[in-house]
Amino acid sequence: MMLEDQQTKIKETVLRNFMAEDGTLKHLPAQLKKKLIILEHLAAGLEAGRSYTEPEINAYIKRYDEDYATIRREWIIHRFMSRELDVYTLNPPEQWTRWDELH
Repeated sequence: MMLEDQQTKIKETVLRNFMAEDGTLKHLPAQLKKKLIILEHLAAGLEAGRSYTEPEINAYIKRYDEDYATIRREWIIHRFMSRELDVYTLNPPEQWTRWDELH
């Protein structure tokens, strides 16, 4: 249980440091572990099993950050999403690069 508490604290700290009070992203962290926490947080608002067009994904990301291309690319790199013929789908969380498994 202590590990879960520690992970929750890490996650809360990263979100507090990188997300503005209005819910927008201040900036994407450079450190991989922190970046993955932010990417996971942003992906949480997407629907599993739904197909998104590129303009839909861009519009969703723009609610948090103007640099939608970077966030979109990071989601693909870290397996949060898959893209085929400009259609994006959220991957199951088991496929995501896990921040809590990094050393």
